[in-house]
Amino acid sequence: MTLTKRVIPCIDVDLDESGEPAVYTGVNFEELKYTGDPVEMAKRYNEAGADEFVFLDITASADGRETMLETVSRVADEVFIPLTVGGGIRTREDVKETLRAGADKVSINTGALERPALITDAASAFGSQCVVISIDAKRRYDERGEQYERIDGESCWFECTIKGGREGTGVDVIEWAADAHQRGAGELFVNSIDADGTKDGYDIPLTRAVCDVTPTPVIASSGCGGPEDMYEVFTDAGADAALAASIFHFDEYSIDDVKAYLADNGVPVRY
Repeated sequence: MTLTKRVIPCIDVDLDESGEPAVYTGVNFEELKYTGDPVEMAKRYNEAGADEFVFLDITASADGRETMLETVSRVADEVFIPLTVGGGIRTREDVKETLRAGADKVSINTGALERPALITDAASAFGSQCVVISIDAKRRYDERGEQYERIDGESCWFECTIKGGREGTGVDVIEWAADAHQRGAGELFVNSIDADGTKDGYDIPLTRAVCDVTPTPVIASSGCGGPEDMYEVFTDAGADAALAASIFHFDEYSIDDVKAYLADNGVPVRY
């Protein structure tokens, strides 16, 4: 039986100048611009036919604060599809409180890299299906990596970054993806800092390399400019789900537009 591919909108949430949660959109994890209200956008995507919805608190880890759970709870009240929440999750108690606020899954990046045992702790306590390991990957053209890809005539590796892409870790993405699978991750959420916000397409070499090294379902993120890019990441890289933000936020394409294109081109999707 062929599994359907999932189309997932995502909102990046930060606190505005008044301390209120707001959605922002940027390029390469920078140049953030106000986009809308998180609760209203969640309601909109729930009604639009999204397969799942992702809420990322993009500065919680960097600022050393907790995830904005009150807003998560308000979003959960509007969303009747699987809800993934990430940002600032460092402990099993954080996972518990986020699930209690209404999330179906938690996305963990910095906390897992700093203490990999958190993956196993969370999976054991709440089930692997709840644990999504987020990987903020950046291309590196030096000799410090473990797994290399040939891209445009150059050899590069992918480094895991933390705190919203602000800090490198020296950890090879491909090695980490395999490790996260072994520790009990239920999904891998693969973000490309280099492709983020460019609308030039997903990082296919990155996504394919992760898909090839682990059977854990992979959500491709960053760089989507349209349905053709989703088709490519599904068929050429083997992703199980594709996430997009800008093309949906600014009404360039609807979720129905994307699913119709994919279905017409032989990609199984859920209507």
